[in-house]
Parts: sequence; C-alpha cells; structure tokens
Amino acid sequence: MKFEGTKDYVATDDLTIAVNAAITLERPLLIKGEPGTGKTELARQVASALGLRMIEWNIKSTTRAQQGLYEYDAVSRLRDSQLGEERVHDVANYIRKGKLWQAFEADERLVLLIDEIDKADIEFPNDLLQELDQMQFHVYETDQVISARQRPIVIITSNNEKELPDAFLRRCFFHYIRFPDTDTMRKIVEVHHPGIKDALLTTALTQFYELRDTAGLKKKPSTSEVLDWLKLLLAEDLTADDLRRDGKNALPKLHGALLKNEQDVHLFERLAFMARRQR
Repeated sequence: MKFEGTKDYVATDDLTIAVNAAITLERPLLIKGEPGTGKTELARQVASALGLRMIEWNIKSTTRAQQGLYEYDAVSRLRDSQLGEERVHDVANYIRKGKLWQAFEADERLVLLIDEIDKADIEFPNDLLQELDQMQFHVYETDQVISARQRPIVIITSNNEKELPDAFLRRCFFHYIRFPDTDTMRKIVEVHHPGIKDALLTTALTQFYELRDTAGLKKKPSTSEVLDWLKLLLAEDLTADDLRRDGKNALPKLHGALLKNEQDVHLFERLAFMARRQR
C-alpha cells in the first residue's frame, strides 16, 4: 500500500515520502501548512489513490475529544423513562458513535481525517493520545472495549494557529507543506486549468508572487486563492496584456480573489500613491 500522488493532486516527493512513512510506521500523519495549501485535500487524495473509504472529523473550537469516541444521551433516556419506553432498559440505545468508533469498527482499512486539530482546546490532542496510540477505548456505560479491527490511516491537519503538546507530537509523523515554488505552482495550475496560455500564466504568477512577497501584507494569498483568481481571469477572457499595471494602480485585476481584508487593499493603494509621487 503505497501513495504516489494522483492525477488530480500534485504531491511533491517529500510529501509522498511522508505519507508512506506514516503508513509504514502506523503513526498518525500530522500535516501543517498555510491555509489553502491542500492539507485536507491530501487526505481525500490518499483515500482515492489507495481505494479506501474516508471518515472525516472536522474540528471546531467547541469540539471535545470525547465526541470522537462516543456521546451518551442521558437526556433522551430520562425522557423515555418518563414516557415508559421499553428501549430505556438498554443503555446502548443512547450511545451515539463518534468518528473514531466508526473508523475502529470498520471491517476494512480506511482513512481517518482529523481536520484542523488546532482549532480545539489545547487539551484536545492530549485527550486522544491513548486512543490513537493503542487504537482502542473503553465505553463506561456499557463496559465495552472498542478496538480497531483494521488500523486506519490517520491524517491530522493543522493551520499552526497554536502549538500542539509535545506528548502528542511524539506519536505523529510530521510534515510541513511548504508554499509551492513557481514550477510546482505551474503543475498545480495545469491540473485545475489545463491548457492555460503560457503568457497569461507567466504574467499572473509573477504578479501573484510579487503580491505575496510584499512587506507588510497581513494575509498572504494561498494556493486555493490563486486558482480562484486564474479561474476568474479565464472567465473574463483576459490576456497577459490586460494584466499589466501602470503606475496609477498597484492592485492586480480582480484582486478581491487574492486580498481578503481592507488593510491589505489600503497597503497597495498607498504603494501606488507613493510610486506616483516619486515620478
């Protein structure tokens, strides 16, 4: 079972090595990188390439680790007892299986994605140490031990918004997705926009990387945003000449796809103003 990328996802050599190393070691693969660099999509493409089903657990700020195992609905059981329901005598009727339980009880091997783990409370990763390491957990209400029938391929993503505990990091194989260089970005664009004219792509990417490298930028545009921008340029049938900017405007065409806050827009307006004054 080896991942070598797919026709829909450009995986660098070091990324494919990381995926296969995590599979061999049977360790969770922790993927970090800027938002929009394809971390979540990687899990989907690994599942697709290996012909495996995927279970996706999207983490929010309010998500608790226990929800990934199971939840006991005591309120519903109390209500049913008041109504004299027969099902109230079996506590298992009030256990709701979480994403880890679903992955553990699967008869086939699958991919388990724990997406954006850094959104949750700082104790969240530590609360899953035992379960991810031993691939089992105890259900106290029914006195069951749920063990993985087939050890899933676990992929965990993080936008690096907060530090993860050392004890958790020790149990993972780590990979940081660096922002693509120009050559890699061209390959990514070709997957999503095949046949794009070279002159347009060269001019667009030159402007994009100049924009990303601008000092003082609050939010650098991501891979997904440059793909959206190129989609708009193609929809408007713009050419490389249409993208060329004069001194009056430092902002690229359709810049709303790239710049997502007013501070960055004002930054480029000030740069254009200063450029005009120096003439």
